[in-house]
Amino acid sequence: MHGLKNIKTLKEFEFQDKTVFLRLDLNVPMENGQISDETRLLAALPTIEFLRQKGAKIVMASHLGRPKSAEDKEFSLEPVAQKLSEYLKAEVLLLDEPEGHTLKHLLMTLRKNQFLLLENVRFIPGETKDSQEFAEELAPYFDFYVNDAFGASHRAHATIHALPKLMKNRCIGLLIEKEIKFLDQLLDNPKRPYWAILGGAKVSDKIAVIEKLLDLVDGFVIGGAMAYTFLKAMGHNVGNSLVENDKLRYANEMVERIKARNKSLLLPVDHLITKSLKDTSNLKTTSDVNIPEGYLGVDIGPKTISQFQSALLSAETIFWNGPMGVFENPEMSKGTFAIAKILAESKGLKIVGGGDSAAAAEASGYADQMTHISTGGGASLEYLQGEPLPGLEVLRYKHGR
Repeated sequence: MHGLKNIKTLKEFEFQDKTVFLRLDLNVPMENGQISDETRLLAALPTIEFLRQKGAKIVMASHLGRPKSAEDKEFSLEPVAQKLSEYLKAEVLLLDEPEGHTLKHLLMTLRKNQFLLLENVRFIPGETKDSQEFAEELAPYFDFYVNDAFGASHRAHATIHALPKLMKNRCIGLLIEKEIKFLDQLLDNPKRPYWAILGGAKVSDKIAVIEKLLDLVDGFVIGGAMAYTFLKAMGHNVGNSLVENDKLRYANEMVERIKARNKSLLLPVDHLITKSLKDTSNLKTTSDVNIPEGYLGVDIGPKTISQFQSALLSAETIFWNGPMGVFENPEMSKGTFAIAKILAESKGLKIVGGGDSAAAAEASGYADQMTHISTGGGASLEYLQGEPLPGLEVLRYKHGR
């Protein structure tokens, strides 16, 4: 079951003087103890503000990275607490011990303009094990459970799955509501022509989403390193480019299946190549689809960009997931940024899948011209594939409960 059927939203409840457990996705990238991209933090603010306006006592929780234990202080949410307090113009108290008496005491003394933020929930071994015990320690302190952590909803972890199971009042926040409404537009009667642009390193990461989109879209645009697997499968020379040899047969079958359905498939017709990623002094552009021995592809070339642009010009719906090259390197970012610009200029619905594509859209400077950029990463792909997300399924009310 996809969509929001039997899932309640914030607007259906009264929160005055109620205690709310708010699960957020504050898993922001960090560099040297500083937040390097605040996208996920900013995306969490509307729900926090909504609950504050409604008079709720709010306890926020999130994970950050993959700490081995509570000793991994580099994964502390301390910088997040500081940044949130700046945005909310309020005191955000970071609580090291989410279990028991400290939480109870702080909730009793919490003042109007104060928030609690639990320290990284993955410091607690029970979190990733979906521990019933950890959930039972938390549940008695709360009147409501609100999940607004779309990017973590594909994991059955304790604060995503075990805890809401124990809560009578549970719902989604504004971010998840928005995410699902936009992603559903890619699945239910999308406006046509509908194109999917797929990139990134591996075909294997995208198999399930290609399978799902095969009957939905009118065409695929494929770039990034995954394109080299397709090109090699079709008999082209790809030099030393990254290829998944165990996926060549799959890529070949996929080309045939796309053709058999009269759908379009566009692959690169020229490439930016180099002898090594470390040495970019010998970057050059191929004249055609083949990559000479000793070279590897690192971005799509100018002919490819203009071919992709012509195809996408009339699109009414575009879904983009995955960069066209090694876009973190400015010299290899042209193809990816060109895709962002094509989307920015398109009049259709344009939705960017999370992760690298979201980062690329931000870096390109065109982010504000996208219809929607998902914060979900893996969760948005799993949702589009039709996989049930544990964090959503557990919120569905059965028979009025």
